[in-house]
Amino acid sequence: MLRKETKNAEAEPILNAMNLRIFLPALALLGSTLLSAEVAPNSPAPIFKPNGTPTDPNYFPIAVWLQSPRNAARYKAAGINLYVGLYQGPTAEELETLAKAGMPVICDQNAVGLEHKNDPIIAGWMHGDEPDNAQSLGKGKGYGPPVKPDVIVEEYKKMREADPSRPVMLNLGQSVAWDNYIGRGVRRNHPEDYPEYIKGSDIVSFDIYPVVHDSPEIAGKLEYVARGVQRLAEWTHGEKRVWNCIECTHISNVNTKATPEQVRAEVWMGLIRGSHGIIYFVHQFKPSFKEAALLDDPEMLAAVTKLNHQIQQLAPVLNSPTLAEDLSIQSPNGAITGMLKRSGGNTYLFAVNLRNEPSHATFSLRGISAGAELARLEEDGKVEMKDGSFSEDFASYGVRLYKVPTGEGR
Repeated sequence: MLRKETKNAEAEPILNAMNLRIFLPALALLGSTLLSAEVAPNSPAPIFKPNGTPTDPNYFPIAVWLQSPRNAARYKAAGINLYVGLYQGPTAEELETLAKAGMPVICDQNAVGLEHKNDPIIAGWMHGDEPDNAQSLGKGKGYGPPVKPDVIVEEYKKMREADPSRPVMLNLGQSVAWDNYIGRGVRRNHPEDYPEYIKGSDIVSFDIYPVVHDSPEIAGKLEYVARGVQRLAEWTHGEKRVWNCIECTHISNVNTKATPEQVRAEVWMGLIRGSHGIIYFVHQFKPSFKEAALLDDPEMLAAVTKLNHQIQQLAPVLNSPTLAEDLSIQSPNGAITGMLKRSGGNTYLFAVNLRNEPSHATFSLRGISAGAELARLEEDGKVEMKDGSFSEDFASYGVRLYKVPTGEGR
């Protein structure tokens, strides 16, 4: 995930999670293993079942990637409820800091992690980042092929044997959405690898950052986020939890970054296409390095905070079954996609425009009375259904969210 986009003839991944960790003093890790493995008194209960499903239907994973535990309280205030990745492993100090902040973490299954198997602050285990991409052979030595899927599966089995109580997460690269990504090296344009990789996980995620992308094929095309989530959902056959990563900084693009509106669109594209968790990538490498660039951006931080709180409020809805057969959408060239849910006596419709141009859609909802009114969750006014249908206009990459009371048991 910590990579720059590249068009060079050779893949140029930089500073992925594994690389970052090896730059840190090994002595810190060794020293941490000598510390106590006691659980902090305010550590939360385990948040995931072994298959990655939340233990509480009111919880929806909203994570941040590879951040210092010292900022956990600030991220929690922004609606973040999970860390994914830790620079040093974990260490006992990191786990203690996260426990004090009440911030669970998915981390490497190193010696310290296994010593803390009884600590509920550890929510799950993770593979090394983006094994599906070309792997560095060392400084100045170029890149070799990706890690083979069967290696990932074997590592998964070992992690589950060491701790069968927690899920194992696998984060994959942008070829999940874009077959032609050169960063896969010799396995470029081989999407058939991905169903095999997925077998080595309980939670599978991927990252692509369209706004800051340097390839004209991808740059500015937010729909690649939706495409990647949909492909993972199809490849998993509904048997794994699918998550996806979201851009919100310059990363390595000095000239541009996602706007709050684009971040919101990417998030809802992922959710509507079946994502069960969101991971924000908040690093910036250019024009200067900032580990926690989101926290230094008041406008984006406010927008992300608002969005996160909305998702948490809708967690029971998002965790409920999707009613695909009860929703029909007609729009030009399939521009509008949507998701129908029922929870707490209400029906919810979430829809997004997958095109960078205005569009129009007609929605038909089964099980809703002919004259029902749908309230727009983020806008004034209501929409009246006629004969089970209604129509709406959408701005470029626009998002619309609706709710209509339908009574319990519907």
